[in-house]
Amino acid sequence: AGRERNKADRVVFDCQERAYWIANRPPHHTHSALDCGPERLINPNIEEKITFDQYRRVNIFYQQAIMRSKVKSSVSLGALVKYITSYKNHDAFLAPCLPSNPWETDHDAYWTLNMRRVEVPTKMRVERWSFSFFELLTDLRGRDDFKIFLKKEFSGENLAFWEAAEELKWGTASSMSAKAETIFKTFLAPGAPRWINIDGRTMGLTVKGLDHPHRYVLEAAQTHVFMLMKKDTFFRYLKSPTYKETQKKALNPEAHNFSSAQLEENARNRSTGIHPIILWQQEEEEKAKAAAAAAPVDVKAVMSKIDRKK
Repeated sequence: AGRERNKADRVVFDCQERAYWIANRPPHHTHSALDCGPERLINPNIEEKITFDQYRRVNIFYQQAIMRSKVKSSVSLGALVKYITSYKNHDAFLAPCLPSNPWETDHDAYWTLNMRRVEVPTKMRVERWSFSFFELLTDLRGRDDFKIFLKKEFSGENLAFWEAAEELKWGTASSMSAKAETIFKTFLAPGAPRWINIDGRTMGLTVKGLDHPHRYVLEAAQTHVFMLMKKDTFFRYLKSPTYKETQKKALNPEAHNFSSAQLEENARNRSTGIHPIILWQQEEEEKAKAAAAAAPVDVKAVMSKIDRKK
């Protein structure tokens, strides 16, 4: 991935990593490779005198630590047991893959049924969406289903803004300014076509930061929109007819029972899979077609083309 990036992106990532380690250096009196060497001004072997002000700051820190709310071990263990109970049937080490494990049987039915944008998902996949809002958003098929629900509620701009912020965060450095300007005109500017409803303080910080855009300039607004959808829209989606209809149509594949001869035959007839880059290109083409179909139609341009043909 690093070799495929262009030079400008590699320089940006290198600067970000250096800045991170400068800001997160280990404290004094700890053995660290960052503090040693002829270029460092700090010598860990020198005994430093602790002033009264430092003692006062340490005292304040411990007082705040004592007052901080804590979680009982029984509560944390209960949450861990609940998490394991929810995910145990979805863990490939604890439960078998349905209809069969493709690495053992050389049968690609499991991968075909669980493609990123498959038309009809499996029941286990749909069940996983209800575990958390993060699970729903990370699954592209679940996100498409959630978009259908948001369209019915006329609140699709929140998810569209979240996706645009993700594209800005993980996109190339060369397209950062253009994407930031598009996001501002679409979601944040007064009278924007898909204006999002966030508090004034977050809006002010975001708009001010867009004067000098960077990858994380929309972090505060994106987190605000994410929490709004997580606390309100997500639970209404789980109770909606859209999710229940998807649950009803979901597939429940039966387990394959292959004999030794059939396993050998599957191994002989093994076919090469589609390269991930080709799958990614196909998904980008589908997204571009969907965006073009959802874009407003310029009636004057269409009429002028018709007149030219005549």
